[in-house]
Amino acid sequence: MEQKSAHAAIMSLREELHHHNYLYYIKNSPEISDFDYDKKMAELIKLESEYPLLYDSNSPSIRVGSDLSQEFKQLSHKSPMLSLANSYSIEELRDFIDRVLRSVGRSVEFVCELKYDGTAISLNYEDGRLVNGLTRGDGMTGDDVTQNVKTIKSIPLQLKGSFPPTLEARGEIFISKKGFEQLNLAREEAGEALFANPRNAAAGSLKLQNSAQVARRPLECFVYHFVSENLPSDSHADNFAAASDWGFRVSPHYALFRSFEEIKEFINYWDEKRKELPFEIDGAVIKVDSLALREELGSTAKSPRWAISYKFKPETAFTRLVSVDFQVGRTGVITPVANLEAVQLAGTTVKRASLHNADIIEALDLHEGDMVSVEKGGEI
Repeated sequence: MEQKSAHAAIMSLREELHHHNYLYYIKNSPEISDFDYDKKMAELIKLESEYPLLYDSNSPSIRVGSDLSQEFKQLSHKSPMLSLANSYSIEELRDFIDRVLRSVGRSVEFVCELKYDGTAISLNYEDGRLVNGLTRGDGMTGDDVTQNVKTIKSIPLQLKGSFPPTLEARGEIFISKKGFEQLNLAREEAGEALFANPRNAAAGSLKLQNSAQVARRPLECFVYHFVSENLPSDSHADNFAAASDWGFRVSPHYALFRSFEEIKEFINYWDEKRKELPFEIDGAVIKVDSLALREELGSTAKSPRWAISYKFKPETAFTRLVSVDFQVGRTGVITPVANLEAVQLAGTTVKRASLHNADIIEALDLHEGDMVSVEKGGEI
């Protein structure tokens, strides 16, 4: 095949595979079978290996990762990536709503979202192409984990439709409950230490030096914040809808409210229903919907004045300690693992939990047959 023909074939396959990734991972409505998809991917990888001058860092083939190790460099965020102020009581939430209303002196629309239990990420796009992915870091600079981010199939490498020429999308990288169970099962079979919870597993996976290893972790991403001078609307909720058309995965579980009572009802509803979600949440996030009002309200050195997170109480369950196994990992590290009478917790069946080290057994004075309290993180 001549290079000109190869270029046309490669570009066609890339466009086709980007389209099918979007349908499968974002819209959940695939048009072709896994077999046909894999066949097209194999054809693309073969052509790219035969014509290395046609390499593109945002090709769908990059999803498989690379065996090359790298140390992460730090890059500056375009704007500070601040943490949200936390509230642990309805009274604190009411105080936040009242402060916002007093500051602006008029009715305000708030958007309420779920607070995903994962690790934050900043995704930067130029002309629709993913340029880099940065961790939160210290809020001013973050680790450049671009190669790892590119292996996550729910993160678009190339945007679709009418997107802003320069765009930063912030979101949460997480592992679903099912993915977490499968990951820990594989680690148990390999004699490796179990992850305590999906959040730790997601954060640890994102910082692995080997992107091929990251590609094998069941990482997913929801976006929840956008920074650009060319966003289509002053409404955050409207921009959510646009982001889905651009190729991002956006959670459908958000709503607009004007009253504190409506917001409280949203929080109470999801506190009860969170066990039914396929992923972990640890609270809700309440934001001013208008971007202009956000500018007016501003930020402190630590957090924006236009948003707050409401944290749910940790989920706990009581069960009986049956026995303790001692697992030897590949590096020789010995990790005690508690065998428990099966108990439902955070939407999953818990039968085992890491005890991390023998000192915990001694400190808690654990014995077989003891009743123990298990928290969502898997800690006893």
